[in-house]
Amino acid sequence: MRRLTKKKALTLVKELDAFPKVPDSYVESTASGGTVSLIAFCLMAVLAFLEFFVYTNTWMRYEYEVDKDFSSKLRINVDITVAMRCQYIGADVLDLAETMVASDGLKYEPVNFELSPEQRLWHMTLLHIQERLRVEHSLQDVLFKAAIKGARPAPPHSEDSSTSYTACRIHGHLYVNKVAGNFHITVGKSIPHPRGHAHLAALVSHDSYNFSHRIDHLSFGEGIPGIINLLDGTEKVSPDSNHMFQYFITIVPTKLNTYKVSADTHQYSVTERERAINHAAGSHGVSGIFMKYDISSLMVRVTEQHMPLWQFLVRLCGIIGGIFSTTGMVHSMVGFLVDVVCCRFKMGIYKPPKEAPLIEQENSETSVPTESSLQQ
Repeated sequence: MRRLTKKKALTLVKELDAFPKVPDSYVESTASGGTVSLIAFCLMAVLAFLEFFVYTNTWMRYEYEVDKDFSSKLRINVDITVAMRCQYIGADVLDLAETMVASDGLKYEPVNFELSPEQRLWHMTLLHIQERLRVEHSLQDVLFKAAIKGARPAPPHSEDSSTSYTACRIHGHLYVNKVAGNFHITVGKSIPHPRGHAHLAALVSHDSYNFSHRIDHLSFGEGIPGIINLLDGTEKVSPDSNHMFQYFITIVPTKLNTYKVSADTHQYSVTERERAINHAAGSHGVSGIFMKYDISSLMVRVTEQHMPLWQFLVRLCGIIGGIFSTTGMVHSMVGFLVDVVCCRFKMGIYKPPKEAPLIEQENSETSVPTESSLQQ
């Protein structure tokens, strides 16, 4: 009984075979078939190799949602060089709630405004990357992939033994409330008072005003090496002493999640304005650098994604099966056409003789008898 059961099971399995085997005596191998097979196998190998590179590549996915975090603090990372001495200028933040933020995290470092050859090379490279980012937006995905966790590397600063510094580098970070505010650098140190704050500018001569500046770095949120922000590398030269530079910034909270880093950072867009302060001409204001920022209510979630393994296998099977089927059909059609052409060629060679020679032969047989034949 057991043997019969095994035989029935084996017979049932054979009947379910969807790939019947053809005996070798029924198979004919040709040179054209071998050539097509070789081309098909090479094409399969090339496409499978390229598909593997697509599988190893990643892409960035952007999702948008409402930012529900209102209680946390916003970090402002600053690295700005102003063409004035440090004792003449002050930097602070005043938010929309008229709350003055302490600027203890900022450091004032006397430097020279002119760049050394090494610094100028670094600055020109940064400007070139910014220019390409405005044209090729897909480069931002590459920067997101290259971002790593840790402190941002500082730009090169040349060591100068000279004590006659003409500029001031303001760098560091501040923690502010997540509301609209104004980060500004103007003449004099700031003094808080009940109605806001003021700057002691009376002791500074108007002739010494010079708010030409260079923004080496300005970002919001956690500092991430590898990400280049919109204002990094910006350099403005003031044509006169009383000049106001304004930057209207819209901050977009961003959650970055890649295979290298997972961090809460911010992107921003900016609109730039500048004008000369001339009270006689009706252009009122305060000379300085003003960065007025506002925070968007939407948050962007940037996630690095990878092709799943099952999708890679499906695409690979599609490539192999599609090429195999297509080359088989092409080979069958080419063989059919070749057979038709050869058949016609053979019919053209072995066609029957024309009727004209037969008629001429009959005419020659029924021709008029000659004199010799009559004498006979």
